[in-house]
Amino acid sequence: MDEKDKTAVENGADNVKEQSRLVIVTGLSGSGKTLVCRFLEDLGYFCVDNLPPVFIPKFVELCNHVGGHVKRVVLVVDTRSRDFFDTLAQVLEDMDKADQPYEVLFMDASDEAIIRRYKETRRRHPMAPSSRISEGISKERARLEIIRSKATYIIDTSNLAKVDLKDKILKLFSTHEGDRMNINILSFGFKFGMPLDADMVLDVRFLPNPFYIDALKHKSGAVPEVAEYIESKTVTQEFEKRLDALIDFLVPQYVKEGKSQLVIAIGCTGGMHRSVYIAKYIFDFLSKRGYAVNLEHRDLMKNDVWETGLAKE
Repeated sequence: MDEKDKTAVENGADNVKEQSRLVIVTGLSGSGKTLVCRFLEDLGYFCVDNLPPVFIPKFVELCNHVGGHVKRVVLVVDTRSRDFFDTLAQVLEDMDKADQPYEVLFMDASDEAIIRRYKETRRRHPMAPSSRISEGISKERARLEIIRSKATYIIDTSNLAKVDLKDKILKLFSTHEGDRMNINILSFGFKFGMPLDADMVLDVRFLPNPFYIDALKHKSGAVPEVAEYIESKTVTQEFEKRLDALIDFLVPQYVKEGKSQLVIAIGCTGGMHRSVYIAKYIFDFLSKRGYAVNLEHRDLMKNDVWETGLAKE
């Protein structure tokens, strides 16, 4: 494959949609291999870092014998393997002869970008532990030349932002809708403590509280009578209008930023009435817009609840 073809594939023009995939990630030290590995793990790939090439055939054989449970595999192979790395070209040739499908993702970057990254991290280059970084880069480029010529995809990260790199990886290696950003909607009670993993927290204690209505006190915000009571108030209706606009603006920004998971937490005093109602409202709102959404009521059962209404959701 020539450079023009590789660039087209890199841009998503020839995105592979196979269920089972073996991806070998290699390239220059400091070019972003570790970051790519994290992105691929988020997509559900089983990742093995710094695997000596001689072990690749045995590892592939092992994956084939686990009943299809490991279908998407990423092997990071680079010059950290030292003398073992020189066997990679022969291993790939043997896999070609055996009709074993694989893809090689080669990560590249300019000398200037790599030197800057090493200066920032204050790490030593693996090919030049006792000399200048530039010397190590030169040696590594020469050693990787054959593998680069065999690459299925080449990504140059010299001027690539983290979010743009993730977008490229998604286009190349995402194979199902489950790879979309997952949104978790969580109701909670402030008296039980705030959730530590929340990206966004909404305090809805300003809404009318059904706790003070005897007929509603022991029913959750998921029960129709409680929901109708909260919804009937002018302040709730005004809040929902503003909330719709806020969510419509913010969620696409998080998607664009490249987040794989977003946790929106809604809190009231006990996590039983108002937060449960608003959490369900946001859940329905986002579901209608096609987002992958989960709903959890963290503290509901910590209250004296006679009727949860959850079976009706």
